[in-house]
Order: sequence, then C-alpha cells, then structure tokens
Amino acid sequence: MVQTCRPATQGLGDISADDTYVDTMSQPDKIRDGILDAALKIAPFEGWTDLTLKRAIREIGLPEGADKLYFETGIGSLLDHWSERMDRQTEVEIEALDLKSLKIRERVTQSVLARLLAISEDEEAGRRASSRLILPDLAATGARQLWNSADTIWRAIGDTSTDANYYSKRVILASVIGSTLPIWLSDQSDGKEQARAFLDARIANVMSFETLKWRMKSATKDLPNPAEILGQLRYGGLDILTRPKKGRARRRRYSR
Repeated sequence: MVQTCRPATQGLGDISADDTYVDTMSQPDKIRDGILDAALKIAPFEGWTDLTLKRAIREIGLPEGADKLYFETGIGSLLDHWSERMDRQTEVEIEALDLKSLKIRERVTQSVLARLLAISEDEEAGRRASSRLILPDLAATGARQLWNSADTIWRAIGDTSTDANYYSKRVILASVIGSTLPIWLSDQSDGKEQARAFLDARIANVMSFETLKWRMKSATKDLPNPAEILGQLRYGGLDILTRPKKGRARRRRYSR
C-alpha cells in the first residue's frame, strides 16, 4: 500500500526573524514545505485563498510579506508546490514497483493509484483545491498540474517517446487523472472501490483506443501521405498523381 509522508518541518514555528532570513538562503524548500503543511490544516475550513496563505505564514513564524518571497504568484504557486510534492512522492512509489513484471496497463494503473493516494492524508484540502482550480484565474494552473503529473508517471514507467505519441499519451493520461480525482475524493468507502472501478474502466478505454490506433497505423503505413501529396501539388513537385502523365507525354514525344 502506498504510504504518504511530509517533509520534516519541526521547529519552524520557533524560528526568529534573523534565523528565518539565514534559512531562506540555505533551505528555501524546507520553508515552502512548512508553509504548505500549515496551509493544509487551514484550507479544509477556509479554502485556498490568499488569506489562507497569509495565515500559514504567521503560523510558522515568518514575517509579513514572506508569502511573496516564497510563493510569488500567491495561492496558485502554493498549489503548484503541493502538486509537485505529490508528484515526487509518486515517483518514489513507482520506483518501488517491479515494473519489469507488470504489463503497461498495470504500470499505468498502479502509477495513477500512487498519485491519487498521495492526497489521502489531506482529502478535504484536496476537495477544496479541486474547486479552486476550476475557477477562471487558476484553470490554466490546474491543467498544467495534470499535464505534469501525467508526464511524471510516463517518465517514471519508462516512456521514451519523442514523436506525437509523447503529447497524446500525456493528454490522455492527464484526462484520466483529472476525471478520476473527483470520484476518488468523493468516495468515502475504505477501499474506494467505486473510484478504483472508475479508474479501471477509464484505463481500459485508453488501452482499447491505443490498440485501435496501432492497428490503423499498421494498416495504412504503405498508403501515400495525403499531406505530402498536397504539399507536392502546391509547390509543383513530382508525385504519384503527375508521374504517369509525364511518362505518357515522354512516350508520345519519342514515338514521333
């Protein structure tokens, strides 16, 4: 079972102003984690707002204005930091899997589950974050986080694609994570059976689509490329449409 943990932030609340600025230079990520941990306790009640961020700053004893120092764009940056931390957790969990013994579908399923389980300690904060990230000012932030999570998973399970598949795989997996997350957060059962079944169905659909795409690619690999033909016509190049005509013209010329 995937375990979750938070970076150690003990003693942050007792840091003096002078110590804070010294630590800012040496361990800024530790400070960010401390702010995030404080915010995760506030957000279930107050939501993800700039006020939540400012309260979290005060909770760990940082001076006023430190929110702009550590999270330049405000609450969006704070949510980005949380998402990145969960992505790192997911990578660790994937590395612990015996990937060689798993089929691609199992790899993807286990990896998405790891990403969903990374939020398990803070599900109410996650529900509030999901509601916040669909608002217009942070909608692009939410989409970027889903892309990054999908990219993390594909890289961790060994994907090396660099062509159009690189983008299609990430777009599709991002949609799987994005559609499953609300079901996961609303499923109050211990085993989250409903959410797991939903995830299995989505991944089955994706695998069916990938199989169909591969079959179509194999069946059409020897057919002319329409884009190439149109390009040659546009710029007057020789192609399969003009070649027979030229040949007939040459035969008529030499027959005279």
